Amino acid sequence: MGEPHIETQNAWVEFPIFDAKSRSLKKAFLGKAGGTIGRNDSNVVVIEALRDITLSLKMGDRVGLVGHNGAGKSTLLRLLSGIYEPTRGSATVRGRVAPVFDLGVGMDPEISGFENIVIRGMFLGQTRKQMAAKVDEIAEFTELGDYLSMPLRTYSTGMRVRLAMGVVTSIDPEILLLDEGIGAVDAEFMKKARVRLQDLVARSGILVFASHSNEFLAQLCDTAMWVDHGTIRMSGGIEETVRAYEGEDAARHVREVIAENTRWDRSGG
Repeated sequence: MGEPHIETQNAWVEFPIFDAKSRSLKKAFLGKAGGTIGRNDSNVVVIEALRDITLSLKMGDRVGLVGHNGAGKSTLLRLLSGIYEPTRGSATVRGRVAPVFDLGVGMDPEISGFENIVIRGMFLGQTRKQMAAKVDEIAEFTELGDYLSMPLRTYSTGMRVRLAMGVVTSIDPEILLLDEGIGAVDAEFMKKARVRLQDLVARSGILVFASHSNEFLAQLCDTAMWVDHGTIRMSGGIEETVRAYEGEDAARHVREVIAENTRWDRSGG
């Protein structure tokens, strides 16, 4: 199998709009999808969610995605995970992927939190035995207490996020794809999750992380891509990319976080 890597060559992801007769319908849909309207070879009207994406990620890459809501960050994560196939161009994904953006995947609302921990772990490539050995430690991290014995449908979104975070941060994925827009989690828990995420990132081969928090990106990533209207507008160091996307103040903040991280690392955390 070799080392994990992801490669896309001029990859497009397009979604057909089947009823394109009325302009107003297209406009209404476009407002939500954030893509660009186009026509494919068969003259079907499509939303161009991603256009001409060429990238190559290898072991050790830690990439942050910046860009507005609807710019295509989530679609790009789905392309890199193999969930979406490109409609044009190519995408190759090698390695065990742990996607943390679709919390419903591998979760069953009718069974308990405990059982869901095991099932979601198996969905991410673990064995039942491996997950059984980690259940106590995951349970402690989630702070869900007695709720873990109750069916998942009784959980709030925030509780589901805790459960999913607990499972994902307990395994060793080769490719970790994270979308911070996964749901509401209180700041204290997020702080605790951050430490686990940093450990996880240190163990995983490739990280791609979409986040609105430049601070979080600077803690976990060393390069960034600016996604804009379905294209990669720029990729490079985090500081330069954030400067191009958001200006000097944001870049200065990133620089401070990186300096703080470096001091923290030197002092042994």
